[in-house]
Amino acid sequence: MIGDTPPEPQASATGPDTGAAAAADTVKTSAQSDSVPEGSGEAEAVSSHGHGSEGFWALAVGSIGVVFGDIGTSPLYAMREALFHTREGTNAELAVKGVISLVFWALVMVVTVKYVLFLMKADNKGEGGTLALMALTQKALGKYSPTVFFLGICGAALFYGDGIITPAVSVLGAVEGLKDAPGLGGQVHHLIVPISAVILIALFMVQSKGTAKVAGLFGPITVVWFLCLGGLGLYHIFDQPGILVALMPQYGIEFLFANGFVGFVILGSVFLAVTGAEALYADMGHFGKKPIQRSWLFFVLPCLTLNYLGQGALTLADPSARENPFWRMVPEVAYWPVFALATMATVIASQAVITGAFSITQQGVQLGLLPRIDIKRTSETQAGQIFVPQINTMLMVGVLVLLFAFRSTDRLTSMYGIAVTGAMMVDTLLAYVFLRHVWKWKRWQAWALIAPVGLLDIVFFGSNLLKIPQGAWLPLLLASLLVLIMLTWATGTRTLTEKSRRDSVALLDLVDMLKKRPPHRVAGTAIFLTSDSDLAPVALMHNLKHNKILHEKNIILTVKTIGVPRVPEDKRVTIEIINDDFKKVTLNYGFMESPNLPRALGLCRKLGLKFDIMATSFFVGKRSVVPSANSGMPLWQDKLFIFLMKNATNPTEFFHIPPGRVVELGTQVTV
Repeated sequence: MIGDTPPEPQASATGPDTGAAAAADTVKTSAQSDSVPEGSGEAEAVSSHGHGSEGFWALAVGSIGVVFGDIGTSPLYAMREALFHTREGTNAELAVKGVISLVFWALVMVVTVKYVLFLMKADNKGEGGTLALMALTQKALGKYSPTVFFLGICGAALFYGDGIITPAVSVLGAVEGLKDAPGLGGQVHHLIVPISAVILIALFMVQSKGTAKVAGLFGPITVVWFLCLGGLGLYHIFDQPGILVALMPQYGIEFLFANGFVGFVILGSVFLAVTGAEALYADMGHFGKKPIQRSWLFFVLPCLTLNYLGQGALTLADPSARENPFWRMVPEVAYWPVFALATMATVIASQAVITGAFSITQQGVQLGLLPRIDIKRTSETQAGQIFVPQINTMLMVGVLVLLFAFRSTDRLTSMYGIAVTGAMMVDTLLAYVFLRHVWKWKRWQAWALIAPVGLLDIVFFGSNLLKIPQGAWLPLLLASLLVLIMLTWATGTRTLTEKSRRDSVALLDLVDMLKKRPPHRVAGTAIFLTSDSDLAPVALMHNLKHNKILHEKNIILTVKTIGVPRVPEDKRVTIEIINDDFKKVTLNYGFMESPNLPRALGLCRKLGLKFDIMATSFFVGKRSVVPSANSGMPLWQDKLFIFLMKNATNPTEFFHIPPGRVVELGTQVTV
């Protein structure tokens, strides 16, 4: 089970500048779904996502802005790229109809069948996404599965690869519309990249202000954008009404056979039309299933289909339009309004990916896949409104490097898609485990559903692998580095935790010893943070050994992340009384929440445990870790793990502990 993944080591409260590494016994943040008894409040906990308080139409419009932003910008370049790779000598009419047929059926099979009709039913207490599915399947298996764990971190790592490419290709795709702008005569080519850079820098700079207000505009703007897509397509369909037959699958099949191996390559470009489909699943918890499903089936899919048909009809009527079919569709009188709308739509698509990267980071930290990192809340009322400064900076640098290195969507799209197809394959593999162990389907039933979907994933992934020499190696390299970091963190924390348990004293044994030989007592309350409440915290042992005192009240505090997205306030705290001197307090959080100790401890008053937090000392165990050749990891990996620990956010900031109330005590260990 995911609960068997190692607890996250916590950084020194004095900060990374001291050079002290983190301690494994500080606070447990692995997904402890197996640590919660079946039927308990924690196991059943699920927070409200606010679906009931908002009208269906408000949620539907909101989902169009956030969920469909990425897939809604694909018409800017998908058709152009697919036609560009068509083999010379292929019948022009067959090429256009074949590409449209492939695009339409990709939208039907990948987005509609796989995500909208199937995967959105595989939710974890209303939440979707690779890590949510991983936590759910680990819990259903009843034991820790290295395979499921590895698939989960691969899916998360691939998402970051997509997160760097999407803003660059989306915004650049819109700004490239200046090439065909009336009255400019193609004189602005040299300004396209700088203008795109300015837009992207501004987008990343406003992240720290919060996106709540801006997000309110996302839905209406994107609705207008899709109406524009559908309207332009419908207008040009009459150029060649016969284009409607392209919706029949035989045209796509005939086109693939006519192009031979090149047809397989073209599938990589066709896949550009469905990038962003995974957002349907990942953002499900924000809007609910029905608003997203109905928005797709009755609005987004028809608008996209009309636009691709319109691009095809225009290209058949004017073969030169294949160079940039989308912008050739736009009438001169409407060019600048459409250009402005396209730019806003690409910014919205980029915002959705950036927000998704923040969310994945938060989940990764809570599930013990990543070191603690500074996560700031930008809204007191919306749980999903967070800002992660380090991730924001890394994404901005990565996006700008790609923008100035590749300088055109023609070159950027060569690497686009590989990360998304990889993430989709991970979703499919985890979905098989879900069917077998959550829904209890028989093997043949699960294969009957997964096999065709999985085959489609493999075909698209294979076609995108052919782009590796043109740049697709970059997102794969980035994902590989992130997988290495996550595996190193997981293995290192597991090793450190096991060593801690071997060297620690059972808490109940310590309580018995203190009864026989009472230490000097001092007034006040001491809270000892620990990852395992059954063992005496390192900070407690050192306080007794070196200071030779014991506080009047002692609380053994453990923070657990359980296998649900969010935990309601009435299920947050559990208290176990050991004796008059010691109490165990457990704070339960979901993997989409950020811990706030003072706020959670305030709930203890309702349970009869009263103390003044500003008159309480927090004792944090700190271990200075040194590498060892016998740790089970190579020496270089030990050093990477120690580097990650040194640069993790200190627990004072991460858990919002009053800085003046923290006391650090620790020792040196090898890992």
